[in-house]
Amino acid sequence: MTRVGVVGLGMMGLTHLNVYRSLPNATIAAICDADPDRLSGKVHALGNVEGQAQASVASLPAEVRRCTDINDVIGADDIDLVDICLPTHLHLRFGTQVLNAGQHLMMEKPLARTAADAQALADAAADAKGLSFVGHCMRFWPGWDWLKEALGESRYGKTYSATFRRVVNHPGGPFYENGDLCGGAALDLHIHDTDFVQFLFGMPKAVTSFGYSKITDQPDHIISRYEYDDVPLVVAEGSWAMTDGFSFNMSYTINCENATLVFDLSKEQPLTVIEKGKEPTHPELDPKMGYDFEIAYFLDCIEKGKKPETVTMLDGANTVRIVEAEIESVQTGKRVEL
Repeated sequence: MTRVGVVGLGMMGLTHLNVYRSLPNATIAAICDADPDRLSGKVHALGNVEGQAQASVASLPAEVRRCTDINDVIGADDIDLVDICLPTHLHLRFGTQVLNAGQHLMMEKPLARTAADAQALADAAADAKGLSFVGHCMRFWPGWDWLKEALGESRYGKTYSATFRRVVNHPGGPFYENGDLCGGAALDLHIHDTDFVQFLFGMPKAVTSFGYSKITDQPDHIISRYEYDDVPLVVAEGSWAMTDGFSFNMSYTINCENATLVFDLSKEQPLTVIEKGKEPTHPELDPKMGYDFEIAYFLDCIEKGKKPETVTMLDGANTVRIVEAEIESVQTGKRVEL
């Protein structure tokens, strides 16, 4: 049984909390937030995807410790795993402290605010006693894990193009309005697709990106082309610059030699496979979200004493590195090599 302390009770902290409560091999030992109203459940963060942030802090058992000081969680004898869902600029500081304390670390994406900080955290994790994991949930998301498997075995022949899109209105709040802290939509939202592009095809040779700032001083809407020798066209668009009321959606369109593969979250049957000479099919997907599977995966790694492989801390650092190249391309108007 892994004893967990969840730090940061915003949208993702509550989402992770809900997953831990559903798993038989985890017990919540403590929750931590500097805001007493969040800690008591008086204030409850909202998600932008159906199923997020469903945990009720007020309904947690009385024996779950409630802390306003993170130092009551880091290094605590009753906590094996510290799950950090704090603002991005705090990841390196507190993630390193968890690793130095010998506890396991679950770090919500992005791994850190800058590529240098992310690499420093990955380096610290390599020598740490505890295991580490970064929450790049799309690698586990039903329909997206299916795509990884399909392309990995060349099920539909050569891949000619891959297009990803993730768009929503701005979440609001002082953190997300401060580009220095959050990195704009490029680092906080679009990074999901940047990471999945890396997961599918590896590190790109170069990126060429276009975008604009609307809410922060960082790219709030970005479109990137990732260069690979073996896939002619790989593009991803990410934005939180849409008008309030615009519903969140994520999608992909993959054009292969013998089929076109489409995922659209807004559809009743999100995944569609269109093959030559056949009627379109809709592979059945698990109704759970990627958060459920990523946390279950990491808990299994902890139980077996095995370092995670589906996503590593180095993967997380490389993803931040790619996003930084994309932001540089937007700001300079130039192609940026990696």
